[in-house]
Amino acid sequence: MKSYAAVDLGASSGRVMVGRVGPDSLELTEAHRFPNRPVRVPEGLRWDILSLYGGVLDGLRGAGQVDSVGIDSWAVDYGLLDADGALLGNPVHYRDSRTEGVAEKVWASVPAEQLYAATGLQYAPFNTLYQLVAARETDQLAHAGRLLLIPDLMSYWLTGEQGTELTNASTTQLIDPRTREWSHEVASRLGVDLGLFAPLRQPGDPAGVLRPEVLEETGLRGPVPVTAVGSHDTASAVAAVPADGERFAYICTGTWSLAGLELDAPVLSEESRAANFTNELGLDGTVRYLRNIMGLWLLQECARAWGEPELGELLLEAANMPALRSVVDAGDAAFLAPGRMPERIAEACRVSGQPVPESPAEITRCILDSLALAHRRAVEDAQRLAGHPVDVVHVVGGGTRNALLCQLTADACGLPVVAGPTEAAALGNVLVQARTHGLVGDLPSGRRLLTRTQPLTHYEPRGDTARWREAQARLAGR
Repeated sequence: MKSYAAVDLGASSGRVMVGRVGPDSLELTEAHRFPNRPVRVPEGLRWDILSLYGGVLDGLRGAGQVDSVGIDSWAVDYGLLDADGALLGNPVHYRDSRTEGVAEKVWASVPAEQLYAATGLQYAPFNTLYQLVAARETDQLAHAGRLLLIPDLMSYWLTGEQGTELTNASTTQLIDPRTREWSHEVASRLGVDLGLFAPLRQPGDPAGVLRPEVLEETGLRGPVPVTAVGSHDTASAVAAVPADGERFAYICTGTWSLAGLELDAPVLSEESRAANFTNELGLDGTVRYLRNIMGLWLLQECARAWGEPELGELLLEAANMPALRSVVDAGDAAFLAPGRMPERIAEACRVSGQPVPESPAEITRCILDSLALAHRRAVEDAQRLAGHPVDVVHVVGGGTRNALLCQLTADACGLPVVAGPTEAAALGNVLVQARTHGLVGDLPSGRRLLTRTQPLTHYEPRGDTARWREAQARLAGR
């Protein structure tokens, strides 16, 4: 067996997991978990990137001797380095307000239809492209010699080598999903200097070895290679979907819900753009055709406002609340910013003429029903737009711990749900590292290994989907 450290940085917490892989075994243990708390400073919302890096070093120290390290994180955000490789400032958080109104400026130069046809990316106000246009006149960007996406920045600090991993680069809205290369035309028309980006790397490519200073601080014996993985955490999570065959949908659940299909080619139709589906790149030439949904962020923010109540009790109470009494659009950008989430959800119900949820249990049930309804819409729309029918929905990530959400998703979709693995991003990260050592074969063989070794929970749909169709029509104002 060989051991691999998977650094998995999420939007609310980071973790270093150790995967031990043999010819027919895969064991995952947690070496270290640490919070990821953004900080609001006078200039806006920022990531505490040095605290995150410190958590990574602590995790590698706790991991013990490993054969390789891989890093994945959330998408779109980046750090800027000067000509000497020094960080110019804390990376801006994607929930910062600086991109408000920027999309209209971009579309004045490259209309939204053309931008989608060239890059296949859904509209999201925080896409890297919009962030770069928002930063165009700043001193920091003017003095930047290099831009590194978050996992590439961590890799650079560990190894001293720079690169841009492809699956995460595909979230910048600067990659052509057909060629899997930079879209020079889009960049040129919007004044984006692609020279800021380090050369592209593929999952599985070498990304350097740990620097002597890192070895000393972590107690590891060198050389320890760093391997490029699917560095967008969703790419790693989709790689860890324990699916058999191609007729499956997936929902990667956590702070966000990413719901969609794995395809061989992008879907770049105008209908797909209007439905706000994105074409991000996955492992082995695949395309992650999916829709972004707010996810458990809604519940996380409410829990924060309520003083962090015991979640298990809250979910039990929510399960006893009337079903589908009130629902909100879980993809609405109105819920993107932090703060006052219970009041904002109640107001959305009031404006749409539905009963207003008041207690934490009522609001929680509203959130979970709304997420399940959004999952249903995404799975239905993806099948229709891609001409790709499915027989099962795989739910992976932190949301698999929420049995009520998984059951409601099965009910809403009218399809069986297979929930697990929970640490999907870390497992996908480990699988790519194991492939470089010949311990795992292609993507299907890795998924078969997951099915044999990871705990999975099955949910069958209850009743018909008529009440979900009615709720969907109610939300659409029909």
